[in-house]
Amino acid sequence: MFLQSTFSKLAVTAATGALALATAATPALAATPTAAPEKNASTKAEAPRYKGRVIAKSGLLIRSGPSQKHKVVGALPHGTVVNIVCKVNGQNIDGNPRWYLLSNGKWAWGAARYIVNIGAAPHWC
Repeated sequence: MFLQSTFSKLAVTAATGALALATAATPALAATPTAAPEKNASTKAEAPRYKGRVIAKSGLLIRSGPSQKHKVVGALPHGTVVNIVCKVNGQNIDGNPRWYLLSNGKWAWGAARYIVNIGAAPHWC
């Protein structure tokens, strides 16, 4: 029983250390918000909105986080005008590490590589 208990404690400690190391090794992704801001937040706290247009010929897959490892939650056709809340650094897509938090009916992330800004570039999240 003592060995099993000691082994369990070591396993938990090792798993916790691995999780801490993984989080520290990816600060750009770990520091980015994966949940969308509340839609019912007061207007003072509401982030300014920016616009963009989908330029990917085959459309844009939108995801639950700022990388291709995140779940696809929808798609936007070529030419769609999107509402951009803010930008973060995420997975590099064809030399562009920027990802935009979009709010077109649902909150999701889109690779900036496939979105051209309409007007000012969005601020950082």
